[in-house]
Amino acid sequence: MLGSIQNIPKIPELKKRLIFTLLMLIVYRLGCILPTPGINGEALSELFHSIQGNPLALIDMFSGGALSRASVMALGIMPYITSSIILQLLAVVVPHLEKLRKEGEQGRKKITQYTRYGTIILSIIQGFGIAISLERMSAPSGAMIVASGGWGFRLLTIITLTAGTAFLMWLGEQITERGIGNGISLIIFAGIVAGFWPAFYRVLRLMSAGQISIFLMVIIIVVMVAVTTFVVFMERGQRRIPVQYAKRVVGRRMYGGQSTHLPLKINAAGVIPPIFASSILSFPLMISNFVDVNTIPWLQAITNSMNPGHVIYNIIYVLFIIFFCYFYTAVNYNPMDIADNMKKQGGFIPGIRPGKSTAEYIDKVMTRLTLGGAIYISLVCILPQILMYKANMPYYFGGTSLLIVVGVAMDTANQIESHMLMRHYEGFMKKGIGKHR
Repeated sequence: MLGSIQNIPKIPELKKRLIFTLLMLIVYRLGCILPTPGINGEALSELFHSIQGNPLALIDMFSGGALSRASVMALGIMPYITSSIILQLLAVVVPHLEKLRKEGEQGRKKITQYTRYGTIILSIIQGFGIAISLERMSAPSGAMIVASGGWGFRLLTIITLTAGTAFLMWLGEQITERGIGNGISLIIFAGIVAGFWPAFYRVLRLMSAGQISIFLMVIIIVVMVAVTTFVVFMERGQRRIPVQYAKRVVGRRMYGGQSTHLPLKINAAGVIPPIFASSILSFPLMISNFVDVNTIPWLQAITNSMNPGHVIYNIIYVLFIIFFCYFYTAVNYNPMDIADNMKKQGGFIPGIRPGKSTAEYIDKVMTRLTLGGAIYISLVCILPQILMYKANMPYYFGGTSLLIVVGVAMDTANQIESHMLMRHYEGFMKKGIGKHR
C-alpha cells in the first residue's frame, strides 16, 4: 500500500485533484471560524458545553462545529441535503421532474439548479429560526447570546447564514467536479473529523473529573474499533451475479463468449440514508425555535421525544434509514435498464431468460440486499449511539459519525484507486478484497 501511495505524485491529474480537494476543505474549515456579527461567542460556547445530548449538539456535529461558534457557515450543508431530498421525492410524483431526470446531463443540470433554489429558500427559513432562537437564549452564567436583537440583527443573520450555505454548496460542487470524491460528503466528513480531537479532549477531562470510568472508556474504544471493522467489512461486501456473454460475429471479428459477473453491493446507498434521516429529524428542532415550547405542553412533549436517545426518536430514525436505503437504491439502480443493457450486449444470467425475467431477478436480489444493508446501517447508527447517549459521550464517537467517516473515506479511496488503475498503476485495494454474500 505504501508503494501505491508513493505512485500518486507520479500522476499529474490525480495530484492536482487531491491538492484542489485539500485546499477547498481548508477554505471550508476557515469559514467555520468566521463569526456572525452581533453574537456573543463566549456565551454561546458556554451554552453548547452545557447541552451535550441535545439535538443541537448533533446538528453542530454535522456543521463541523460551526453552529456552536455561530460562524457564517453555521447552517452547514444540511439545507442543500434537505433540498436534494425534496427534489428526489418530487421526481417520483411530478412528471416534469421525472422527464428531466431521464434527459441525461441537461436534465441533471436543471434539477441541480432547482436544488440550489430550494437550498436558498430553506437557508432563509432556517436562518430566521436560528436568529429568533439566539435572541431568546442565554448562557448558564446568565449572559445573553445576543446583546442587541430586533429585525436588524435577524436580517443580518439571515443574509450571513444564507450566504455561507450558498458558498458551501458551491464549494461542494467544485470538489465533486474538479477534485476527488463527493464534495458534499467530504465536507460533512471534514466537519466530523475536525471535531474528533475536541471531543476526545472533553472525554479526557470527564475522566480526570471522575465522571467517566476507565472501564467505560475501554468499552467505548472497543465498540468504536468493532463498529469501524464491521463497517469496512460490510461496505466491501457484494453479491456477484454470474453473467455469460454469447459469441457474436461483427464483420470479420468474433466478440463475446466470456463469463463475468454483475456486482451488487450490500449497501448500495452508502452513507446517504443516515445523513438524510438526520437532516429530516432536525426539522422539529428548527420549528420549535419559532415558538416557546415550554408554554405548550403537548408541543414540549413532542420536542422532548425527538431528542437523540429517546425511544420514539430511535424508531423514527430507523424507519427513515430503511426508507432512504430503498428509495436511493431505486433512484440510482433501475433493474430494467440493467437487463436491457445486458441484452443489447448479448449477455444473460445462466438459467434466467433475457429481458423482463432478468429484470425481475435482479430486482428480487437487490430488494433482499437492500433489506440487509438497511438493517446493517440501522444497527451501526442506533446501538453505539444509545451507548454514547447513556454514557454522556460526544456524538463524534457514535455509530452515525463513524459510518459517515469510514464510508466517505472508502469511497474517496476507491476513486483514487480508479484514477491510478486507469494509468496502469497498482491501486490501494488488493484484488479480490470484495466479499461474496
